[in-house]
Amino acid sequence: MSDPRFAIGIDLGTTHSALSYVELAGSDGEKTRHGVLGVPQLTAPGTVEELPLLPSFLYLPHPDELAAGELALPWAGDGQPAVTGEMARSRGATTPIRLVSSAKSWLCHPGVDRRAAILPHDAPEEVSRVSPLEASTRYLKHLRAAWDNAHPDAPFTQQAVTVTIPASFDPAARELTAEAARAAGYENVTLLEEPQSALYSWIQNSDGRWRKEVKPGDIILVVDVGGGTSDFSLIAILERDGKLEPHRVAVGDHILLGGDNMDLALAHLVARKLAANGTQLDAWQMRALTYGCRAAKENLLANAQAETWPIVVPSRGSKLIGGSIRTELTRAEVTIFITDGFFPQVQASARPAVRARAGLTQLGLPYAQDAAITRHLAAFLARQAGATAELEGFAVDPAHTFLHPSAVLFNGGVFKSELLANRVLETINGWLSTEGAEPARMLGGADLDLAVARGAAYYSYVRRGAGVRIRGGTARSYYVAVESSMPAIPGMEPPIQALCVAPFGMEEGSELELPGQEFGLVVGEPVHFRFFGSSVRRQDQIGAVLDFWGPDELVELNEIQATLSPEGRSIGEVAQVRLHAYASESGTLELLAVAQDGQRWKVEFDVRGSGEGQ
Repeated sequence: MSDPRFAIGIDLGTTHSALSYVELAGSDGEKTRHGVLGVPQLTAPGTVEELPLLPSFLYLPHPDELAAGELALPWAGDGQPAVTGEMARSRGATTPIRLVSSAKSWLCHPGVDRRAAILPHDAPEEVSRVSPLEASTRYLKHLRAAWDNAHPDAPFTQQAVTVTIPASFDPAARELTAEAARAAGYENVTLLEEPQSALYSWIQNSDGRWRKEVKPGDIILVVDVGGGTSDFSLIAILERDGKLEPHRVAVGDHILLGGDNMDLALAHLVARKLAANGTQLDAWQMRALTYGCRAAKENLLANAQAETWPIVVPSRGSKLIGGSIRTELTRAEVTIFITDGFFPQVQASARPAVRARAGLTQLGLPYAQDAAITRHLAAFLARQAGATAELEGFAVDPAHTFLHPSAVLFNGGVFKSELLANRVLETINGWLSTEGAEPARMLGGADLDLAVARGAAYYSYVRRGAGVRIRGGTARSYYVAVESSMPAIPGMEPPIQALCVAPFGMEEGSELELPGQEFGLVVGEPVHFRFFGSSVRRQDQIGAVLDFWGPDELVELNEIQATLSPEGRSIGEVAQVRLHAYASESGTLELLAVAQDGQRWKVEFDVRGSGEGQ
């Protein structure tokens, strides 16, 4: 690839996607020349407008619903009769059975085949469907086509491209995102965690002033609440050779809890109001109501002048206008409901509630059982109480029950409401006060719609040797289960040990071999691997073997079922191998089995539905 002219950052979001860019020529250190691509998209049949955000929605119209000319974009289509962006969102609000949404959340759902055509997940049989992977690919393709349309002299494939993911994405979800990018024609794509991207954007936007706003010893808590997830990261500020250097020291678990949950909760609030007046809504109308509540929430929380917002629920009958159900939400209702339900002021000792689950449940996304984001945040800070123990200049007080952040950076569309950002900050400072700590300060100036895309573009620029880079490596340590060799005992499975195959903080681009250990690898027939991850066991080195661990220390990831190619060996043969871990430059993690003759097998983290290793 020739030297790129631009560093491109793409925020592949649950509800919105965006593309930002930095011109490599003329940028100097932290002072960059950057822009945001206006994305051409259908806003109505036959109407194309450029908008800074591409709503992450895909509408699958009936074959007779729209004429071919009404779907035309400034570039040649791929022959797929589908709509991406603003028109998809608005049209899908009235015909939700044809709307694909939250593809990003489905992409990281280990309980489904993410390559299978399952979306919209509750659509009737006559509606065509797509896979979470395909939907994500289409959003990425649209952004690539929009770039090439605007910059014919700087083809997308010749630029340095970074795509963002939640920090809590496991290796399988990371690999699926990379696969979607490759399917969209992205070459040599790099993945970046969204909270890091938000901090990069804050650094870039400061034009160097960030050094006056933070100091060595600071711990920045990034609270990122988007449409589908709540993501927490901790970044410590160190001083090396007289320069400030950010280090990402911890990330939270994957929590499916965000703006989508709030929209659904508001829809049930409105449905209860309607039911009290004798109006019952069916499942189809509830989906339409949910999209109406999203608009109400966004407008009422972001605009202090708006007191009410109208809600219109389409009728299922032939009189679509006259039969529509009309109601409204008030700013007071939304404010009280969201703050008390999703951001309650709890104690630092609070933990997310876990309820007994029903034996049968509908297939859907594995949403968090507790809607209180502040309780999830309290649990995260408590788990990470010792996260900075090994960092120079960071003392850990054993009397502290949770890690004390000194600054908070908010990201995600939910925090466009200052009310919600202030509620979280007040809650955190209440916790700090109980342990005699100074209050944390808010880091401001972020563009909550575009911060992630801007930060990703800046990171693409930083990777070329300029600007400020956040250090950290892998956000977790990873382990593979090794089954003990023992005689069969009735009613008892052989015990397992957890073998560390990738230590916490493993740097991108590095490959590590497990020292002095060889294993037997079964090739040519189906086998399974169990993997674990830990965000708290920072001391384990590659090759460490755990016989016992606490329930909060290791979290089991997706089991991998694979058939490793024999490649000249007998089916069922046990090959003698050493294990290597490889953290790719693109941000994915691979486990490699290397035989004595140099033959290598890649054991891929579960991308369910493929069923094969290489």
